[in-house]
Amino acid sequence: MAKKLVIKVTAGADAPERCSQAFTVAAVAVASGVEVSLWLTGESSWFALPGRAAEFELPHAAPLPDLIESVLAGGHITLCTQCAARREITEKDVIEGVRIAGAQVFVQEALTDDTQALVY
Repeated sequence: MAKKLVIKVTAGADAPERCSQAFTVAAVAVASGVEVSLWLTGESSWFALPGRAAEFELPHAAPLPDLIESVLAGGHITLCTQCAARREITEKDVIEGVRIAGAQVFVQEALTDDTQALVY
């Protein structure tokens, strides 16, 4: 099993099942003791903002705010630099614990030994 999991989620409310799957896998991995780095890109970028995850609904899925809290408790959440800029989101706007970083950092994390990368 990989010692680290890097997950990039590109979907948001536009593809709720895919979005929920990414957050669920990240939270389950953290609960299982895996080091997790969750990347918010594309439409999932909005979930870096306070309150936005509470607006997300998907029947029979764990609440997105709970999943985000779980990931932040034992892992890392990163908002894509370009995605943030396109949405005029800055570091002062995001949930505490969310960082903003670019593709170079994603590639570096994804290519680390004993790391599995997933894209949703």
